Amino acid sequence: MLIWFLPLFLVFLMIGLPVFFGLLAAPGILLFLNGQERDLTLLYRNLYNGMDSFPLMAIPFFMLAGEIMNRGGITHRLVEFSQAFMGHLRGGLAHVNVMSSMLFAGLSGSAVADTSALGSMLIPAMEKQGYTRRFAAAITAASSVIGPIIPPSGIMIIYAYVMGESVAALFLAGLVPGVLVGIGLMLLIKVMANRYDFPVASRKYSWGERGEASLKAFFPLLTPVIILGGILAGVFTPTEAAAVAVFYALFISLFVLKTLRFAELPDVLGRAGLTSAVVLLLVGAAMSFKTVVSLSHAPQQMADFILSLTENPLLLLFLINLLLFAVGMFLDAGPAIIILGPILGPVFTGMGVDSVHFAIIMCVNLTVGLATPPMGLVLFVASAVSGERVTTIARAILPFLAVEIAVIFLITYFPAISMTIPRLTGFAN
Repeated sequence: MLIWFLPLFLVFLMIGLPVFFGLLAAPGILLFLNGQERDLTLLYRNLYNGMDSFPLMAIPFFMLAGEIMNRGGITHRLVEFSQAFMGHLRGGLAHVNVMSSMLFAGLSGSAVADTSALGSMLIPAMEKQGYTRRFAAAITAASSVIGPIIPPSGIMIIYAYVMGESVAALFLAGLVPGVLVGIGLMLLIKVMANRYDFPVASRKYSWGERGEASLKAFFPLLTPVIILGGILAGVFTPTEAAAVAVFYALFISLFVLKTLRFAELPDVLGRAGLTSAVVLLLVGAAMSFKTVVSLSHAPQQMADFILSLTENPLLLLFLINLLLFAVGMFLDAGPAIIILGPILGPVFTGMGVDSVHFAIIMCVNLTVGLATPPMGLVLFVASAVSGERVTTIARAILPFLAVEIAVIFLITYFPAISMTIPRLTGFAN
């Protein structure tokens, strides 16, 4: 069934069927044709059970916190802060784009939110400064994948839920890889800026002006400190931390910065609710599929097939990275993790690869897939925000994808990059 599932699922996607229905229809049809009516009932019964989870409640809370901060003008303050320190460099606005994504990642944990919020502000500004629209859209899409890598991260919460890992361990393991992606993109921008004579965004700010910009961004930048600090100190769980983030975002937006009005809250709640519903429906559908897959013994068969190729873990990690990269081109990160995590995770942990290390490899790889042609979700969001065609953005983003793929292989073959912080803090062995 697993062999025929992916081709059938891809056919459904190509004819325009939403991913949620494809995840249910593809295995449902195959089960019906195989005469497995009992498992067919189990598939749809587990749809709700897959969403009915306390840890998963962190996802809509984090999305709501990100929506509140975006509507409350927090994004603008982060961009101002980034420009104060990076805007005077050649290619300054491109650097600001990447740095803003790194800062925004600590608030929302969503690549789509990053692309939408920062793209609507920075793409027109970059075009006005003399950058081509396709370049501005491409760097926005490429840098937005940092959102789900630097904590908090929605896909890491999903992985922890499915695989029984520590959310805190995954959050800590994502810190350095996320920063590495940002630094890699900035180094590439520096090379391109010198070669193509990119414009300088602004004059060099004085330290007094930088201090003023830092004060404006102080409360937003405190958000990830409160979230991670509370989780690591054991004050609250990740789900409770997400709820605290919502309260904090409301408090500073309504009463401290006064950039959000009570009249805007219904619209904010509605947008966050719709986004959360899409994610949770996908999780529910993917968990249903996972249940059927486990009954069909597909994980064991897949493990036997993988090990028949080679027993060298380094070579296997290379092959799995290629597989994950290919999957990420067509499938959203959340469903891909739920489908492939239970199949691939036990294979590599059985070969001695640390479970947290493999989790980060998988999460980062599939996150980069969000910006990978032909079906990368943030490419479509960047296209909608910029008005540029997806195919044009896809060509312009290729150099940035090369940098991100290089980071994936770095964290794959040098575990200390992602594992040092979790081990030092006692959240990993």
